Amino acid sequence: MKYYLIAGERSGDLHGANLMKQLKKLDQQAEFRFFGGEAMQQQGGTLVKHYQEVAFMGIAEVVTNLRTIWQALRFCKQDIEQYQPQALILIDYAGFNLRIAQYIKKKRLPIKIYFYISPKVWAWNTKRVRYIKENIDKMFCILPFEVDFYQKFGYFQAFYVGNPLIDAIADFVPNPYFRTHNQLSEKPIVALLPGSRKQEVAKILPVMVSVASYFPDYQFIVAGVNNLPKQLYEPYQSNYIKIIYEQTYDLLAHAHAALVTSGTATLETALWDVPQVVCYITSYVTYYFAKAVLKIPYISLVNLVAQAKIAEELIQKKCNKTNIIQHLEQILPINSPRRLTMLQNYAELKNRMGEAGASYRTAQAIWADLTTVYPY
Repeated sequence: MKYYLIAGERSGDLHGANLMKQLKKLDQQAEFRFFGGEAMQQQGGTLVKHYQEVAFMGIAEVVTNLRTIWQALRFCKQDIEQYQPQALILIDYAGFNLRIAQYIKKKRLPIKIYFYISPKVWAWNTKRVRYIKENIDKMFCILPFEVDFYQKFGYFQAFYVGNPLIDAIADFVPNPYFRTHNQLSEKPIVALLPGSRKQEVAKILPVMVSVASYFPDYQFIVAGVNNLPKQLYEPYQSNYIKIIYEQTYDLLAHAHAALVTSGTATLETALWDVPQVVCYITSYVTYYFAKAVLKIPYISLVNLVAQAKIAEELIQKKCNKTNIIQHLEQILPINSPRRLTMLQNYAELKNRMGEAGASYRTAQAIWADLTTVYPY
């Protein structure tokens, strides 16, 4: 079978790679062409556009890059038509991917369309459910409450497959020499996860690092990513701050606590049992738009999945040095009530999310569906 996958950000690249790995086990003749990144590239196939070229977050950022996005959309449509895959697998990245799905259906191309990792339509834009019902053959959800949400709107092709983060963490073997390799001391580690987008890091990292000097008994380590310029991180290297690249899971495996940019990383941090404070700053345009339209009580994935306030969320003006210090002080002492409660809530969260195997279950479902249409 020929598969065309579209991932528009770093986490989608990771999940896409794991899905490709499982598809190859089921389909010996699998051929891949994709929008993605290095993780997907390692699984083979052809990378036609790196997610970094189209990863824009927030209203202001999208508007200022509309020309680039429209050019990528036009190229993607043409590329899919020329490649003629049997399956189109869309991985999150809703604004872009739903337009691609709509185009393929309108052209009546003989391509099965699967969505892996549901768009966050439950957060604010429930009108998009109509487009999903019309254009997506099957939706594979990674959050437990999403199936019930879709069924309320009459869409019954949504299935909970588990969460691929559980797979990624279960497969990861921490480096026992992590501290030595990175020349770290034996002080407890506070991990700083400022995100993987340029605009996130630029806004949030300066605030995160500003608290380090207030906690001399701890070492603050920034999780850097190689797809962003090192100039974003290097100004913050100091006696209190160390930056390491592409070792986020090792960092979390050894961390005592963390400051985390809202998003997938908040759930990863919880799955690693690291108490956290959620930090988020975006443009004022994006913030006020989101505040007006969001229909959810929390912005962090860890709280949304738990459907309760597990971690403190410091957003926009509340994300400042004073507040971060206050909430970090509550989770650092090993036996503090706030820390112990958070760890207990993490255990309940893991039970809610179920077992590993999301990538395999999704690949199995796609393969079973495809072979009814294209029997070998």
